[in-house]
Amino acid sequence: MSDKITKSPQFRFAGFINDWEQRKLDSIVDRVKSYSLSRDVETIEDTGYKYIHYGDIHTKVANVIDESSNLPNIKAGNYELLEKGDLVVADASEDYQGIATPAVITVDSPYKIVSGLHTIALRPKQLDSMFLYYLINSPTFRKYGYKTGTGMKVFGISATNLLKFEGWFPVLEEQTKIGNFFKQLDETISLLQRKLELLKDTKESLLHKMFPKDGADVPEIRFAGFTDAWEQQKLSEVMSDFIVPMRDKPKEFSGDIPWTRIEDIEGKYLNGSLSGQYVSEETIKKMNLKIIPKGSLIVSASATFGVVAVVTQDLITNQTFIGLVPGIDFDLDFLYTFFHSPTVQRKMKLESAGSTIFYISRQTFEDMKFPFPEYAEQKKVGQFFNNLDHLITLHQDELKSLENLKKLLLQQMFVYEKEITQ
Repeated sequence: MSDKITKSPQFRFAGFINDWEQRKLDSIVDRVKSYSLSRDVETIEDTGYKYIHYGDIHTKVANVIDESSNLPNIKAGNYELLEKGDLVVADASEDYQGIATPAVITVDSPYKIVSGLHTIALRPKQLDSMFLYYLINSPTFRKYGYKTGTGMKVFGISATNLLKFEGWFPVLEEQTKIGNFFKQLDETISLLQRKLELLKDTKESLLHKMFPKDGADVPEIRFAGFTDAWEQQKLSEVMSDFIVPMRDKPKEFSGDIPWTRIEDIEGKYLNGSLSGQYVSEETIKKMNLKIIPKGSLIVSASATFGVVAVVTQDLITNQTFIGLVPGIDFDLDFLYTFFHSPTVQRKMKLESAGSTIFYISRQTFEDMKFPFPEYAEQKKVGQFFNNLDHLITLHQDELKSLENLKKLLLQQMFVYEKEITQ
């Protein structure tokens, strides 16, 4: 690394070239009084007073506070009030990661806001409040919080130690650019999170309505052109084979057939073994292990009911699962969704046995009866949910990418202590 002190971040907006200045926090903020107001001051009445409790900071009820924020009402009193631009920092947390988690007030509030229990309130002076909010959320401050935090079961930071923090600050115009950029990025992330939750809620609702309820032979919602009642059939009539894995775990791992556990299931399709454990055909023959073939389903039959996956390559697994090989007249996508439907999930739990560890036997599985539509309707339903799952996955991937981008930029758009070398 260079002997020159690094006084600017790795990534900057165009037009800004001046070095950042190192400042101690107590020189650029004023303290605003906080009050030890616990939950007993809350009220359902609209008193015109609200407060920021440290617990609401940790749960994001109090985060970037604007017109849509739903802070708790409290009893009226003679308090020093918070203003637009003020930050409130939680001084207590159950873990080191939550030390000094901030909230920031971004609007002129129509009600009076007070800093409550286990909080430190700060009023920036010639300092952009959104820049300070994201600086406190950045790795450079998080590292400082870990070092100065104290406690055994509850961790905390004192106002004295918080105000001793020395950070690097650009001119006000660059601060504002950075603060607004991250605020817009967070708004984009929040919008995508809401869309994702709406898609998940929609899927959950349709799983209720597109499969018959207990005792019914038609669902509430169907595709046009399908009017016939669904036919009650045992699973033994639907599946061409049921594969119950052996209890014994392989004693050695070498080969190319994956040994799969419940931890390996991350989505619809089961692709090998995340643990990297593979078994040879010789070991399989020696131990009389059961191979679940490609194109099957595996369904959890004990412990965690409702875990289902489509097998994309031959594999072996443990007794947590039952392997189901669909019959020729049954659509795999439909059956995958079928096992996620509330009716099936509920019946599996009702049919389970055991006192401490619950399980479903092969015979019980085979004898369970459910309504099934004709193959053409199965294809329609299966493809519909397959497309919906694909859309959910796309949103999840986009959200993860944005969250990773934010994490990277919080490293690259603030000056790091580790970057500063003599």
